[in-house]
Amino acid sequence: MSIPKVILYYAFTPIADPEAVRLWQRDLCERFNLLGRIIISHHGINGTLGGDMNDLKSYINKTKEFPGFRKIDFKWSDGTGQDFPKLKVRVRDEIVTFGAPGELVVNERGVVGGGIHLKPAEVNALVAERGDEVVFFDGRNAFEAQIGKFKNAIVPDVETTHDFVAEFESGKYDHLKDKPIVTYCTGGIRCEVLSSVMKTRGFNEVYQIEGGIVRYGEEFGDEGLWEGSLYIFDKRMNHEFSADSKVIGECERCSAPTSKFYNCANLECRKLILLCANCAEDNLSTNCTDQHERVRRNAKTK
Repeated sequence: MSIPKVILYYAFTPIADPEAVRLWQRDLCERFNLLGRIIISHHGINGTLGGDMNDLKSYINKTKEFPGFRKIDFKWSDGTGQDFPKLKVRVRDEIVTFGAPGELVVNERGVVGGGIHLKPAEVNALVAERGDEVVFFDGRNAFEAQIGKFKNAIVPDVETTHDFVAEFESGKYDHLKDKPIVTYCTGGIRCEVLSSVMKTRGFNEVYQIEGGIVRYGEEFGDEGLWEGSLYIFDKRMNHEFSADSKVIGECERCSAPTSKFYNCANLECRKLILLCANCAEDNLSTNCTDQHERVRRNAKTK
């Protein structure tokens, strides 16, 4: 019996020949009938794959034969069997595109000069010890936080990770440079780079959640400091950690509570639209351009 699953993973480790690793990874995925996305660079590997559980286990065993990949933390979730339309295995300058490949330094132990890793329980302990002094800083695209985030977190107005460097260099977060900052993102990879970028720009006490929101949610569900749903980059689009997940998103049409994103039906609009079930059934997303333009204008005036 086939059991569909999805794995999320990354590793920062020096790779001398990314193209050779790309060919090897594509061959493994094709051999085990896996679909999804893998990015490889001189800094490491970043992947999300879907397939049958046993095929994914075989892929993991083979991938761990590469010395730099032996300690990868593979994060599992339930799949549908149709989570990815195709397989993409690519070589790029960065496995997370911050637009600063020359800044990142990686050795066999990972990113050099990044934030201090905290296990989920250590995050809670830090907040218990230092209270409101602790700042949660969202390392994702701003739209992801519409349906879920850490309580009282700062959510930068960014559309892509490429925007973070300019955000920091604008000076708008300089007042946080002596605060304890906990960066967070889906599985941890964006914060590996984000925390390094922040420290390079003078933020003195920077942490990152080991395993990201995924590991925190697995441990504490909806009983901790996280609230809402987790946005994920495949056809599922969102994930709840329990049946008691708080709904913090609002429908772009009627403001009803929702955590469900839809692809905009307007082919000229590349944004996702957050809709409640009733508005989605009415197909209002076909006319979302004006709504998204208004949101974009409002964001620029903040």
